[in-house]
Amino acid sequence: MSSIDVMRPGRLLHDGRVRGWLAQAGIALGVVGLVWFFVDNAGENLARSGVATGFDFMGARSGVDIDFKLIQYGPDSSYGRLLLVGIANTLFVSFFGILLATVLGFAVGIGRLSGNWLLAGFSTIYVEAVRNVPLLLFVLLWYYLVIRGLPAPRQSIDLAGMGFVNNRGIFLPSPTDPSPFQAVIVALAVGVAATWLLRRWARSRQDATGQPFPTVLAGVGLVAGLPLAAALVAATMTAWNWPALSRFGVRGGTTVIPEFLALLAALGTYTAAFIAEIVRGGILSVTRGQREAAAALGLNRRQILRLVVLPQAMRVIIPPLTSQYVNLIKNSSYAAVIAYPEIVSVFVGSALNNTGRAVEIIAITLAIYLAINVSVSLLMNWYDARTRMVGR
Repeated sequence: MSSIDVMRPGRLLHDGRVRGWLAQAGIALGVVGLVWFFVDNAGENLARSGVATGFDFMGARSGVDIDFKLIQYGPDSSYGRLLLVGIANTLFVSFFGILLATVLGFAVGIGRLSGNWLLAGFSTIYVEAVRNVPLLLFVLLWYYLVIRGLPAPRQSIDLAGMGFVNNRGIFLPSPTDPSPFQAVIVALAVGVAATWLLRRWARSRQDATGQPFPTVLAGVGLVAGLPLAAALVAATMTAWNWPALSRFGVRGGTTVIPEFLALLAALGTYTAAFIAEIVRGGILSVTRGQREAAAALGLNRRQILRLVVLPQAMRVIIPPLTSQYVNLIKNSSYAAVIAYPEIVSVFVGSALNNTGRAVEIIAITLAIYLAINVSVSLLMNWYDARTRMVGR
């Protein structure tokens, strides 16, 4: 066959790879063209209506006041700063929501397979009751029936002199100078790095000697112990502003607002029901022979679960677990119904109402959610690749 025959278009189209490239290129061009059509059409309609466009409003004064913020912000700050506040609050509630949902979901999922009928029955009732209720109603239930049902400020619950709890939130002492607590972040980074190095050393040691090392307990000690020690040391290096009951409520300290508590509880407990089913399915995917072989080696039930079942089940658990993490982050937008200041509430809500830049604000919000969720997916895919069983 000559080189001329190889280059004939008819023969190229018979190549599956070439057809695949052409199909992907066609789809990509179609998507780009469709997006360009909508953007151009929206621009023409806005110009015809005399509506201002552009992102210059991001540097303008927002005039929006926010009670709960993790970074410095005031009404005189810009809309760009307002956006950062919304992003920080979204990541804050999503991070702790994922932690709560993961711990509770794994516990309930394992509990459903327990030989204790009471624990298994309670876990089943929890899963079936929670996952069949709309999340919006679940958020409202936690906010109005649970959090707002706490005692009024004058009847606040005393936390052994460390703070107060009432229907306006949790009041805790706050440092007058938070700068010493920056060491906690450094200690956390050191703990994570030390845990990674310890795990590599323990694996090499086990390969060489056959003796296992308690890396889980040691890792928890490093990741949690070092920041805790740093926090205790930092606490002695600054004065504290303690909350105190007054005639009109609690004064002083820092406040964890009820909207955050309700949203965190709703997202965590709701997503945990779905994670529990994922965990249960992953555990059931491990064949019975694996358990019997581990029992024949003298392992008890806890060791079988920790050393044999869960490591194999994780390859089934991680992909759908990633979807639940992404769903939880997206579901944090339900905060708008209880006025928790996350990105949708403060940016799509307040900023859009003040500026009228609907296209720009919605586009920015979509891009931020996309960036956050893609980052979470990439991180979980990386972890999935590291835990995946390698076949021969």
